[in-house]
Formats: sequence, C-alpha cells, structure tokens
Amino acid sequence: MIDFPRTPAATAALTVATRFCSPALLNHCVRSYLWGTTYAASHGIAVDDELFYVSAMLHDMALTDSFDSHRVSFEQAGGDLAWVFGIAAGWSAERAARATEIIVLHMRDDVAPDVDPEAHLLQVATSWDVAGRRPEEFPAETREEIVGRYPRQGFSSEFIACFQDQATRKPGGAAAASMASDGARRIAANPLDG
Repeated sequence: MIDFPRTPAATAALTVATRFCSPALLNHCVRSYLWGTTYAASHGIAVDDELFYVSAMLHDMALTDSFDSHRVSFEQAGGDLAWVFGIAAGWSAERAARATEIIVLHMRDDVAPDVDPEAHLLQVATSWDVAGRRPEEFPAETREEIVGRYPRQGFSSEFIACFQDQATRKPGGAAAASMASDGARRIAANPLDG
C-alpha cells in the first residue's frame, strides 16, 4: 500500500479532514489521494506528494456544514480554505495558492498532466471515485485493496445529496452543472459500489 507523506502539513490536513468530514467523505478524500498516486505511478507523472496529499484531504471541505459557503462554489470555497490552511502551515503564499488552484481546477475541464500534474491527478482520482470514470486505469486488485482499507460507507448517496444541495443554492457552480448533466445517475452507477 502507498505510504502517506509524513510532513507536518500532511499530518495537519488529515487531522482537519478527520475532524470535519463525515466518515464517508473522509474515506473519499483518502481514496482520492491513493487513486491519484496509483495513476501517477502507472503513467510516470512526477508529483509534489505533500501538495497533492493536502489538496486531496481538503478538496471537499466546503461540502461540510462548518465550511460550506452559501454564495461561493464549493470548489472555490475549498480552495480558499486550503490557501488559509497552507499559510497557517508555514507554506509560502505561492505554495498555498497552488493548493487553491488544484482544488478549483479539479472541477473544471480536463487539465493535462504536463500543465498541472496535481490538478490532473485530483481530477482523475475524484472522477473515478465519484462517478466511475476511467475504470480501466484501476485494476480489480487495486480497487479491492483501497476500498477494503477505506470503505465507501454510503458515499455515493451522501455525495449526491451534497451536490443536489449545492446545485439548488448555487446554480452557477460546478455541482449544478454536474447534476444538470445527469451526474446523479453516473454517481449512483459507480462500479465501486457494485
């Protein structure tokens, strides 16, 4: 199994996610890191491991009650939170801004790995864990190991409810676009839930 980064910022990000995320959302964040790291290794993508880990742990924090913004899209609010987290962790403003970019871009159009490897990995990992996109990238053995250690715990239904709520309150956001393009059906049909 892939080892997690052991830096103070990485440890703090896991502590924050554990404190504020539901068990299903926390496991999604951990799985997102693991899927992304697995994909990076199989495709030879060099990645800043600490930056990717922190971004993966914090990418959905704005779906939680404590950090939900009623006016700002969840990915932008989560990115802003990651910037604050990074500064508090002692990162430079530039490094903290990278965490913001990664989190915001993971909900945008595909980003090429040579343009932004961490955002690309978060896109690949979350689209697989949420909606089952690119199943060919993740062999059955890898799926069993990761989901066995970090079970889904009703993640799909919880995530659909979060996105429907976001779509209702923020019709211009990425969650609304996902729901309008049959996102709930894709999430419910994820092969990881089968």
